[in-house]
Amino acid sequence: MRDLVLNNGPLLVWSITVINAVIFVLFAVRFAKRKEAISVCSMLMTFGLFYDALIMAVGSFYTGAFLEPLSQLRFVSHGALVPLLFPICAYGLGAKKKILTAVWIFTGVVIAAGIVRGFATELEIREIAGIVRYAGSDATPVWADTISSVLSFGTVLPLIVCGIAAWVKNKTPYLFLSGFFMFVFAALGPATGNMDINAFISMIGEVLMMLFILLYCDKVYKNRKNS
Repeated sequence: MRDLVLNNGPLLVWSITVINAVIFVLFAVRFAKRKEAISVCSMLMTFGLFYDALIMAVGSFYTGAFLEPLSQLRFVSHGALVPLLFPICAYGLGAKKKILTAVWIFTGVVIAAGIVRGFATELEIREIAGIVRYAGSDATPVWADTISSVLSFGTVLPLIVCGIAAWVKNKTPYLFLSGFFMFVFAALGPATGNMDINAFISMIGEVLMMLFILLYCDKVYKNRKNS
């Protein structure tokens, strides 16, 4: 995989950008037709992943002054939108109103922390696989790195747990597979000593995560329609 990423960085990132755009449109269409809260949450989260991939893709040909502030917004949008996985889990399990209210309050707190973390992240320029990008540097405060870790794994682990519950309840593994693939690809870089290309590997997991959430929404909607 390492050689594949290093030799095809721009192609990989542009492909992921396009796929994220398609998934975003599909969620938008779902929301327009069915007005499901899970669809709008997923749509917003997919937009954040699209923006993240787009700015990385832009780094394949543009290295000017605007790349840094645009990259800072990558971290801000990540902190603001990734916590939407919590209500996505709640809606996916058909949680009652009181639970949804509690989940949204908790999500709001995490979003606020994520946005602050995004602005507090100190950036440094890096170049690998034909792409110039800004990433978090060692000058970033420890508390901001801690929030980053929570956003990376503290959101995916509940998705896996809720996915198992949804598998039992709705007879479909899609929500579980969403969290499972995101966890695997997020851990793959560190586990194989490829931290320098971990951003590229994680992006593959993000695409699979949102794709399986989309498949889950379609499956559950059909089951409810036929019941």
